[in-house]
Amino acid sequence: MLTLRDIEVRRGERVTLALDELHLEGDRFTVILGHNGSGKSTLMNLLARQLEPTHGSLQLDGRTLADFSARDFARRVAFLPQHLPDVAGLTVRELVRLGRFPWRGLLGRWRAEDHAAVDEALAQTDVAHYAEHLADSLSGGERQRAWIAMLLAQQSPLLLLDEPTSALDLAHQYELMGLLRQLNRDSGRGIVAILHDINLTARHADRVIALKQGRIFFDGSPDELLSGPLLSQLYDIDIELIEQPGSARKIAVVA
Repeated sequence: MLTLRDIEVRRGERVTLALDELHLEGDRFTVILGHNGSGKSTLMNLLARQLEPTHGSLQLDGRTLADFSARDFARRVAFLPQHLPDVAGLTVRELVRLGRFPWRGLLGRWRAEDHAAVDEALAQTDVAHYAEHLADSLSGGERQRAWIAMLLAQQSPLLLLDEPTSALDLAHQYELMGLLRQLNRDSGRGIVAILHDINLTARHADRVIALKQGRIFFDGSPDELLSGPLLSQLYDIDIELIEQPGSARKIAVVA
């Protein structure tokens, strides 16, 4: 479990995130929502140890995040940033193999389980046929899936993903979310993801945390989230719910 207490993040005189207390279970699918500038990426970067809070404490399973070595933390938490770094000269397979670094190191002996983890991750994300292509030569969506394959090969029990569907077409958005949902259910791996799509969130998440102006505006189930007045207040635009053919759950649309 990730626990945040008395968190405050400042940029100059401006408070960009302020949380009294937040617990993120390590076996649930949690989605973070909110408009641009609401504090979503700030929160994600705190969880991933990419940012230090101005004030407050963060713990993973009762230990302060700073107490973990980089490799030890990576064995527990895998992180996909919003802006992917350049990996010039690496094939997709070589990129995905980097996910095994926390377990093998640079010079550690590769075992059958490592090769199997890489092959499975390539297949799960539908990039196996690009395995020998240069990762930077792929389209945005294909490259996004290759990076997610690297996270899956890492086999950490908790995955943090900052807008993982942003570069994907509609079909691959739903395929990816279905894959993450299946991983969560079948293996108990926790997922914390930033999304912008309310309906995609409602379809897959166990828990939704919505931020507004750096504070928690909503924390509950997808069904509780699907309220026209609540969503309208969250996004400062009129949103209404309409019937969805073949489903008891309504969908949110801009009025």
